Amino acid sequence: MALIVQKFGGTSVGSVERIASVAARVKQHRDQGDDLVVVVSAMSGETNRLIALAREISDKPNPREMDVLVSTGEQVTIALLCMALHEIGCAARSYTGSQVHIRTDSAHSKARIMDIDRARVRADIESGRVVVVAGFQGVDEQGNITTLGRGGSDTTAVAMAAALEADECQIFTDVDGVYTTDPRVEPKARKLDRITFEEMLELASLGSKVLQIRSVEFAGKYNVPLRVLSSFEDSGAGTLITLEEEGVEAAKISGIAFNRDEAKLTIRGVPDQPGVAYKILGPVGEANVEVDMIVQNIAEDGTTDFTFTVNRGEYEKAREILERESAELGAREVVGDNRIVKISLVGVGMRSHAGIASRMFAALSEEAINIQMISTSEIKISVVVDEKYLELGVRALHQAFGLAEESTA
Repeated sequence: MALIVQKFGGTSVGSVERIASVAARVKQHRDQGDDLVVVVSAMSGETNRLIALAREISDKPNPREMDVLVSTGEQVTIALLCMALHEIGCAARSYTGSQVHIRTDSAHSKARIMDIDRARVRADIESGRVVVVAGFQGVDEQGNITTLGRGGSDTTAVAMAAALEADECQIFTDVDGVYTTDPRVEPKARKLDRITFEEMLELASLGSKVLQIRSVEFAGKYNVPLRVLSSFEDSGAGTLITLEEEGVEAAKISGIAFNRDEAKLTIRGVPDQPGVAYKILGPVGEANVEVDMIVQNIAEDGTTDFTFTVNRGEYEKAREILERESAELGAREVVGDNRIVKISLVGVGMRSHAGIASRMFAALSEEAINIQMISTSEIKISVVVDEKYLELGVRALHQAFGLAEESTA
């Protein structure tokens, strides 16, 4: 008998009919002999509705009261799901985050889990009940309700699995697994049977929307096997996310991620002297603008051109800062481009295989796609290109590395 933690997101429980469908799926697993803990999100659209109500009262709602408000969405779902389970003869009990005692810090709207008291949940599991837990929420040491921020329900599920030493944490979502790239861009994208935590972290950070980064980090830290499955269809085994194992080395590339929300800024003709990078990026960082890729070119005349990328939504803010600082820096000019994208190859096999970068560059060159910036790590190569080449670039790389079929290319 296995102990499984299952998580269902907002679209999976978006209506009474879908909640009933989830209940039937849960009962089927329970009837097979598995012990189950089910973590659920608020019904689709409910959190946004609650936030809108708060905005009608105040432009800047009190953070503590906002957490009290938005946490009610999950409380509705856990009660309805337990009612649905009772109706089909499956014993179940619901728990809010505070009832489980998911202890967090006091950072309202972005709290981090510190500890979980598993005693009450364990007792219910041993008595034969399905335990249904509200995702996205916890309680701090003062007893205040807290919420975990974006992707919080995934994080709750992984944390529960770690605390209970579960055999697996299954994330049910609107896709049936992790693909080599987005099937909407490359119809030949293939569903992966398995992928490592490292690769999934890179894919999530580079634009893949299947799982939130925090939940993958948590799973990797506590070695909780994660499985991505579809809520709406029988997708078989889905995709298993786990530690690197023998045989996974054979696949040089596991996937291609991309991010459309990129912009590039260049400050030209800055005197090349110690501390220049800080003088450029210091004010940008102080304005809470996150910088991604960075390239610095030194000219023969003793000046440097400094280029970096930011989220497209922060492009104007970052450019205003550079324009303001350029005179003090002695810069020649500031130029920018908010029509770029980032395409990335990800694979643990890169560690033991040479020539991946040259093969990537050759594939893009054959399509006359100019590379503007390059960034690498042990298991990732990212390039910045003009946004009009996104789909062509992804498809070209997908074909060049044989990702459409089982391959060791």
